[in-house]
Amino acid sequence: MSASLQNFTGTLVLVGAGKMGGAMLEGWLALGLDPAKVAILEPQPADEIAALKDRGVRINPAPASITDAAVIILAVKPQIAADVVPPLKTLARPDTVAVSVMAGKTIAFLEGTLGDIAIVRSIPNTPAAIGRGITVAVPNAKVTAAQRTLAHTLLSSVGAVEWVADEALIDTATAVSGSGPAYVFLLAESLARAGAAAGLPADLATRLARATVAGSGELLHRSPLEAATLRQNVTSPNGTTAAALAILMAADGLDPILEKAVAAATKRSRELAS
Repeated sequence: MSASLQNFTGTLVLVGAGKMGGAMLEGWLALGLDPAKVAILEPQPADEIAALKDRGVRINPAPASITDAAVIILAVKPQIAADVVPPLKTLARPDTVAVSVMAGKTIAFLEGTLGDIAIVRSIPNTPAAIGRGITVAVPNAKVTAAQRTLAHTLLSSVGAVEWVADEALIDTATAVSGSGPAYVFLLAESLARAGAAAGLPADLATRLARATVAGSGELLHRSPLEAATLRQNVTSPNGTTAAALAILMAADGLDPILEKAVAAATKRSRELAS
């Protein structure tokens, strides 16, 4: 992976250097990407982004000066995509690949604004900020094997990458992994409130819930065991955990609630895409 970025040729154009774009850029530089091969288009760069100019990164160069864009990374908010993306068509060459991390913006939209070029649509999630994200990606028909490998390397700088062939699955992936961190954070909030309701001091309940959710997530990350097996390992017959799981795993428990939540998020993702 690092060899691919160390040998990267052309210019990598990063459009939008906010939290997600900035996290990805940090990952690329850590993998050996030459800062001089990076051009950032960001109207309000943070101080740490602006400081990269001293390392050779080009900050807001004139678009006409970028004549060898090998990759265009689209990391702007989808609400402004209709204004930001069309002017980028002048940067696209026949061998350019555009990689979008914008939620809700389809390949058809990108092809309509950037032209007949290779495009990868992807949806990362916020743990990318600490290198522990997961991204789901789908290529259009123009993406070559080499471009897919490059896109994989760039996206995996902030976590794991999964590829799908059907773009429709991106909406569901958005509902599961894209929005999923919010569900986990809500679990920590709800567990803390439940602990306080049962008599714990509120601040202690918050610390216990936060540490439990974080530690359990790390155990799930490191363990080769299935989540169900890890759950069963915690559960003694007729014990305290079993009593709680009888509520959470009831017919009206956690499963149907999450199914409704993911369905609602998927529906909204499709509405935003259209």
